[in-house]
Amino acid sequence: MTNTDLPAVAGVDLDRVLTWMDDCGLGHGPFTAVNQLVGGTQNILVQLTRAESTVVLRRGPLHLRPASNDVLRREARLLGALNTTDVKAPRLLAADLDGEVLGVVSYLMTAIDGCNVAGGLPSAWPDTDGVRHRMGLSAIEGLAALANVDHVALGLSDYGKPDGFLERQVARWMRELETYNQMEGYDGPEIPGLDEVATWLGANLPTPSPAGIMHGDFHLANLLFQPNEPELAAIVDWEMSTIGDPLVDLGWILATWPGDEGLSVGPAMAFNGISGFARPDELVAHYAALTGRDVSAIDFYVVLACFKLGIILEGTHARASAGRADKGVGDLLHAITVALFAKATSVIAHQ
Repeated sequence: MTNTDLPAVAGVDLDRVLTWMDDCGLGHGPFTAVNQLVGGTQNILVQLTRAESTVVLRRGPLHLRPASNDVLRREARLLGALNTTDVKAPRLLAADLDGEVLGVVSYLMTAIDGCNVAGGLPSAWPDTDGVRHRMGLSAIEGLAALANVDHVALGLSDYGKPDGFLERQVARWMRELETYNQMEGYDGPEIPGLDEVATWLGANLPTPSPAGIMHGDFHLANLLFQPNEPELAAIVDWEMSTIGDPLVDLGWILATWPGDEGLSVGPAMAFNGISGFARPDELVAHYAALTGRDVSAIDFYVVLACFKLGIILEGTHARASAGRADKGVGDLLHAITVALFAKATSVIAHQ
């Protein structure tokens, strides 16, 4: 099969990618399969198969955002550093940091034999409480492995600014929210509890946990599990990664975790009303046992995750109001934002 027999992917010159793979020693012969993957970001992901090699190409969106190339450079750097660790992440195979292949920054990584469970559990998994319980513990084990990495030893000491990380969060994300008002058609954030949550976070800063690598968006939609069992295969979508307080990642998955206290909408909404998931306190205890980190202030991190993720999602709602994104998606993400802030105020009320 020649490359011309395969489906075209906008923004991806298959002949140039093939030459790149040849130069990197990644398989031989023409592509036998080209599959564009869908995910939670605007970046383009394409799985490419040729003799003896299946890889995934990642590049920025067709219409680059101002930071798209820089974000891809950071991702490639981080994944390359993680190659030498036991963190469950795709392995970096090659990176074009100057955009010589496709005209934009791109990289090649290993293809993961895994499934995303955000839309529901795979039919191959037994439908038992034990399976659902194990899924949560496995996710936490993957997160703990990341938190235990020595980022300085990996050459990532300048990958973020951990000093004062927690102190900067409220002001930084309130400024981000303010920028949405520049979009014509957006009437401003209608988020009940916004000021209350921001004030509480500023008044309840904990002693930060020792600095480490943060994924930055750790929830079910960014995890791949083994196809036939509830074991983590890989953490994906590293575009929000940095060096900061790793407990933010723990708060993030707790904020979006299914169960009795789960959101009615969001990454785990497919599991509403389904039993068996590990309780938040079990996840926290498991993380503490594996990392040795002090988790006594975990409520702060859950509230911070609700605050930060809610503001990020509101950005799409603002763009949709301005006609720059799908209105249905914008409305859904606004509903998730409202639910996140409701969760945050509930956590605060129980302090």
